[in-house]
Amino acid sequence: MLQPKRSRFRKQFKGRIHGVAKGGSDLNFGTYGLKSIEPERVTARQIEAARRALTRHMKRQGRVWIRIFPDLPVTSKPTEVRMGKGKGSVDYWACKVKPGRIMFEIDGVAEDIAREGLRLAAMKLPVKTRIVVREDW
Repeated sequence: MLQPKRSRFRKQFKGRIHGVAKGGSDLNFGTYGLKSIEPERVTARQIEAARRALTRHMKRQGRVWIRIFPDLPVTSKPTEVRMGKGKGSVDYWACKVKPGRIMFEIDGVAEDIAREGLRLAAMKLPVKTRIVVREDW
């Protein structure tokens, strides 16, 4: 699963996801892409599950680009632990996804295979998505 090799700080504040994606909202690599249309945190496990569903449906033809990276450490305290005693340890890594962000791009497969693969990948993600197509070919 994806996670940073090293980070400057071990734990981060929760924060909020405001506004729309400032960058990464256009197709740069592939012909078909999966674009988010709502803000949410996507975990490394969800990204990996979506990638597996996508590559399996494509039967490992074509090429897949993952345009998001989980660089946000999410902490949690163990169950049945009283309040206080500091912040919990890092539980998993996540990525803040804003509306308009391209999450996956694919190329080198037919349109029907690409659409079905992206649909299967979108089912694994906690955000509402839209399939986008590059029109300048």
